[in-house]
This record gives sequence, structure tokens and C-alpha cells, in this order.
Amino acid sequence: MRRQAEGARCVFSVCTGALILGAAGLLKGRRATTHWGSFHLLPFFGAVPIDERVVKDGKFVFAAGVTAGIDGALHVAADLRGDEVAQTLQLYMQYAPEPPFDSGTPKTAPSSVLETARRSGEAITAQREQTARRVAARLGIDVSHLVSGSNR
Repeated sequence: MRRQAEGARCVFSVCTGALILGAAGLLKGRRATTHWGSFHLLPFFGAVPIDERVVKDGKFVFAAGVTAGIDGALHVAADLRGDEVAQTLQLYMQYAPEPPFDSGTPKTAPSSVLETARRSGEAITAQREQTARRVAARLGIDVSHLVSGSNR
């Protein structure tokens, strides 16, 4: 990953792909985002967590979740080929979201929905945190001040 990123014009991460970049040591000091369920893990990789759908930091582009991946891809297309090409791609996809609910983020989801989602993701989140702690130790990142995901 590091070798590929060195020569890349753009490195694009969607959802928890940011954790893979982090494990490769590519997030140190970099502004980044990821899926809300793993967002608290970004500091384990030395990243500066930014709670936005799409975050750009140099040649790195991070999209928070699956649908934010479309937004991020349009940013990448605009950066590489220009706004008109990106807008044409958006039109071809007929990407004009009209979600039936306003529960697409922890800030807007009803508390019962958020709690259900958190409970269903507890096991994978705990595994990701254990891995993140091991990677942080390997990368020399002090995580003693970070709160465990189960205590968020």
C-alpha cells in the first residue's frame, strides 16, 4: 500500500478503507474520515479525525461511508478530469439522492435506531479496536489517552 501510494496521483478511501491505509502507516498527521462506527479509531493511526462526508488532504481523499463514496468519487473525477466530466458522470448515474428518512448520520438518526446500529456492530468494532491498538504500538503512536469504543 505504501509503495502504491507513493507514486499515486490520488489515493481514495471509502468507508473503513481508511483503517487499511492507517495500518499501512499512511494516516499519520493526515486529516481523514471513515464510517461513523469506526471514526473513533482514526487517532490510533495518527490521523486527525474530521467528521465530514468527504475529506481531502493532499492527494488523499476519504469518504465516510458507502454513499459518501459516490460523493468522494465525484470529487476525485473533478480533481483529475475537471468539473464538467464529474457532472457528466453524476448525470449518467442519475445521482440525485432523495433519502426517505433523515437517519443517515448518528447526529440525525433517532436515538433508538442509533442504539440498535451500535449494538449490532459492537463485535466488529471491538475487533477493529484491538487491531488498531496493535497497529498503533507498531507505528509508535501513544494511545493511552484514547477511550475504548465501548466507552464512547
